[in-house]
Amino acid sequence: MPSSYEPVWTPRLLSLFRIVFALLFFAHGLAKMTGYPAGAQPGQVAILSLFGVAGLFEFVGGAFLVVGLFTRPVAILLSGEMAVGYFLVHAPQGFFPSLNGGERAILYCFAFLFIGIAGAGVWSIDAARTRAVRG
Repeated sequence: MPSSYEPVWTPRLLSLFRIVFALLFFAHGLAKMTGYPAGAQPGQVAILSLFGVAGLFEFVGGAFLVVGLFTRPVAILLSGEMAVGYFLVHAPQGFFPSLNGGERAILYCFAFLFIGIAGAGVWSIDAARTRAVRG
C-alpha cells in the first residue's frame, strides 16, 4: 500500500537521480573534450575517432540530461552508446564485468534506459515545457 508522500517524492527523486547520473556522465565527456579536470589533453582527442564521438555524446548528452531537455530521446541514445561501448571495449576483455572494467558502462546503460522510459521528473525543462503547454 503506497504511503501518502510517495506521489510527491517519487518525481523529485527521479529528477535527482537524473541530475546526479547526468553530472557524472558529463564529467567524463568534459575530461575527454577538454582534459579538465583530468584525462586526455585538449587537442589530443580526434573528434571523429570513436573516443572523440563518445566524448561528444557524453559532453552534450550529459548537459542536456542535467537540465532535463529532450530527456527521453537523449537518455535512450546514451543508453545505446553505453551498450555499444561495453560490447566494443569491455566484453572482449572477458565475460565478467567486475574483471573487464565494464561495471560503470552497464550501470550507465541501464540508468539511462530507466530515465528514457520514466522521463525527467519534475525538476526539468521538459516538465516546465509540459506545464506551459497545459496552461
